[in-house]
Amino acid sequence: MKQLSNLTKNVDMTLESLVKILDYSSDEIFVLDGNKTIIYVNSACEKHYGLKKEDVLGKSSVELFEQGYWKPSLAPEVYEKKKPLFMKQTTNLGAELLTSAIPILNENNEVELVVTTARELQNYNLLKRNEKTGVSASKHSEQTEIDLITNCEKVKSILKFTQKIAVTNSTVLIQGESGTGKGVLARYIHQTSKRKEGPFLTINCAAIPAELLESELFGYTPGAFTGANRTGKIGLLEAADQGTLFLDEIGEMSLSLQAKLLQVIQDKKFIPVGGYEEKKVDIRIIAATNRNLAEMVQQRQFREDLYYRLNVIDIKMPPLRERKEDIIPLSYNFLHTFNRLYEMNKLISQECLDMLTYYSWPGNVRQLENLIERLVVTSDSIIDVSDLPEMIYESIQDNPALSPPSSLNEAIDRAKREIVRKSFQKHKSSRKVAKDLKISQTNAVKLIQKYCEDLRDHSF
Repeated sequence: MKQLSNLTKNVDMTLESLVKILDYSSDEIFVLDGNKTIIYVNSACEKHYGLKKEDVLGKSSVELFEQGYWKPSLAPEVYEKKKPLFMKQTTNLGAELLTSAIPILNENNEVELVVTTARELQNYNLLKRNEKTGVSASKHSEQTEIDLITNCEKVKSILKFTQKIAVTNSTVLIQGESGTGKGVLARYIHQTSKRKEGPFLTINCAAIPAELLESELFGYTPGAFTGANRTGKIGLLEAADQGTLFLDEIGEMSLSLQAKLLQVIQDKKFIPVGGYEEKKVDIRIIAATNRNLAEMVQQRQFREDLYYRLNVIDIKMPPLRERKEDIIPLSYNFLHTFNRLYEMNKLISQECLDMLTYYSWPGNVRQLENLIERLVVTSDSIIDVSDLPEMIYESIQDNPALSPPSSLNEAIDRAKREIVRKSFQKHKSSRKVAKDLKISQTNAVKLIQKYCEDLRDHSF
C-alpha cells in the first residue's frame, strides 16, 4: 500500500492528464449543467453518434435528442425527480447503450450537474455472458425503421426536401452512382409518406431478363404462356396497391415495356400478360438509375415521354467522396451492425478511420459497408490499417490527393477547400458564402472558382 501511495504522489494529475485518461475510456461520459447544456464529453461520443467532441460541447442535450441522435431521453426525468436513472438507449448509428444519469445537487437542492455514463449494451452482455458461459452475445433483431445517417449538409438538404414531397403522390426519380443509397432513400420516402402502412416493393430492372420483367410487373393470367403457372400470378403493380413500387435501374428497361409503364403512371390501370380486363391500382412509383437518362433520351434508348413522367421530382444522391464527413459515422454504424450479426465485439482504430476518410470510394456506401463486414470477419480484436485490403491502401499511397497532407501548407489548403465547398453546397451563392465565411464577395468568388467548379450546377 505504501508503494502504491508513493506512486500516486509522482503522477501529475493535471486537468489535461485527466481529460486524456477519460478520452481513453470505452464508455461514453457526458456532463450537463443545470440548463441541460453539455459542458464535457469524452471521445466515445464519436463512435456512438458520429459526432466529434467539438460538435457536441455547448449544445443542448434536448436539441441533440430532438435531432434523433439517441432515444429515449433521460434528461427530463432526472432533472424533475433529482434522482439517479438507468435506462437502455439506442443511438442514431445503431448502438444500444446501458446509460446511467446521476444528478449532482447544490446546497439549495437544485440540479447543478448531471453526469451520464453509457456502455454499449452488446459489450455489457458480452462481458456478463462470458463470465457465465464463455459464449458471445446473441444476435440483434433487424431494424424495421430507416435511419439515414449523415453529417453532410447536402444530404440533410435532400432529406428535408424528401419530407416535403413524401406527403404527395408525385413520381420521384432518384439519380446517382451505384451504391450511393438510392434504395435507402426510396424506402425513407415511403416511410415518411401517407402510404407507410402499405407495401413497399422493389424490383431491379437490370437483374431480370426483359421477357420475365413484364410478367413480374404486370402479372399474368392462367395459361398466358408456356410454363406459366396454371392459376396465373399477381404482378408487383397489383401487389403494391395502396403502397409504393420502387423500380431500381429503370434505365435498363426495354422500350416496349417503358410504353406499358407509362400508361400505368398516367392512368393507374394495366392489363396482365395474356389478359383482357383492365385492373386499377393506387400506387406511387419511385424510380432510380445510375445512368444519364437525358442522354439516353437523345440517343433514343429511353422514351422521352416516360422520362418526363418519371422526372416530376428529381433527386441526385451525392457520391461518398463528396460527403467525407459521413465516412466515420457510417463506418461505426456498419461496425455495430456486423458485430451484432456475427456475435463479435470488434473495435476500430482511429488511424484506420483516418485512412478510410482519405480513400475515394468508387463503390460508395455499399463498398464501405462490404469492407466493414469483411474487416469484422477477418481482423483481430482491433481493426487496424494493416487489416485494410491492399487495393485500398495502395490507392491512397499512390494518390497524393488522397493521402494525409505532407506539409502545413497542404493541410491548410485542404482545410480551406473543405470549408469553402461546405459553405457553397449550403448557400449556393457567392454573396451568402462571403457572409458565412466573413470574407469579401470578390474573395468568395475566387475561392468558389478554385474549389467548387464541379458543384456549381449540381442541384436536386
